[in-house]
Amino acid sequence: MLKEFKEFATRGNIMDLAVGVVIGGAFQAIINSLVSDIIMPAVSIITGKVDFSDMVFTVGEASIKYGNFITAIVNFLIIAFSIFLAITYLNKLNKKMEAINLGQIEKINKKLGKTKKEEPVPEPTVKVCPYCFSEISYKATRCPHCTSELEVIFKEKK
Repeated sequence: MLKEFKEFATRGNIMDLAVGVVIGGAFQAIINSLVSDIIMPAVSIITGKVDFSDMVFTVGEASIKYGNFITAIVNFLIIAFSIFLAITYLNKLNKKMEAINLGQIEKINKKLGKTKKEEPVPEPTVKVCPYCFSEISYKATRCPHCTSELEVIFKEKK
């Protein structure tokens, strides 16, 4: 059982996830500082020096801290937008790298003389009767469904 756990814990995906969680925690601390120390004070200047962290709605003995909730929403939006930008940038970078790799592979194949040969277009095997619209053999001169003569019609179209 210990061996199985060791294999599970040392797999690449688990280690990547652990690194992502640690970096995400550090990133969250940066975003929290950005929101609480820079953005919310700027917003409070615009709104008349309102401190969102002190905004509380009291019902009986319960206090609802909706100011902290607003701050958390701003934190979430900034984190989500930052992740969106990072993922968009990485996707563009991956597409460029794939294009570069594909171009290099094509260059190597050209040097080695391994270019793709174009395959000939196969001759059609079926056609459609212009009278009954049934699929019939391409070489047929008469439709087996409606018995119309086809040879004359197809010669005129050519």
